[in-house]
Amino acid sequence: MMLEYALEKFPFSAKLRDGTAVIVRPLAKRDAGRLHKFFLAVPEEERLFIKQPIFEGALFKQWCQHPDFEHNLPLIMLHGERIIGEATLHQRLGGWKRHIGRVSVLVHPNFRGRGLATQLVEETLDIARRAGLERAEAAFIAEQEAAMKMFALLGFNQLVRLDDYVKDMQAITHDYILMGLDLRTDEEYAGVGG
Repeated sequence: MMLEYALEKFPFSAKLRDGTAVIVRPLAKRDAGRLHKFFLAVPEEERLFIKQPIFEGALFKQWCQHPDFEHNLPLIMLHGERIIGEATLHQRLGGWKRHIGRVSVLVHPNFRGRGLATQLVEETLDIARRAGLERAEAAFIAEQEAAMKMFALLGFNQLVRLDDYVKDMQAITHDYILMGLDLRTDEEYAGVGG
């Protein structure tokens, strides 16, 4: 129910820092082909860190035909009919991390540096708050310095760094960094313990 409330404002129009007009909305059934094209535009060195086999169009069809917004809520940003950015809020409905949402974001190479990732992550965090989540986290490898800086500007702090902890698709190890953000407001804290 809270998720439905959080999604009421979509779709909406926005502008990037350079004035480019865009639409922001959740992923829909009709988006499989354009989402596949978007992922194929990601530079090869960055594809090494995508956890799914992106060359298979069936994967994107499955994501779009059978969405599960309660677990994975992808927001897309469109310029015309082209997807230029995607951010996903990953949630667990039970267990010890049910109050934490994981945020991931990916931006088309031709649209980087225009504030697109910041807008998508801010919208994703707003959904997380409205859905009742208390914390957000984002995972990186050490080489993703620009992304970590952007998340830090949004209030995320480094929670842990594990050296040579993760491997890319070519089995090369990288340092793993987990960043986190407390989503609770000052008003929520005011009612605690008092």
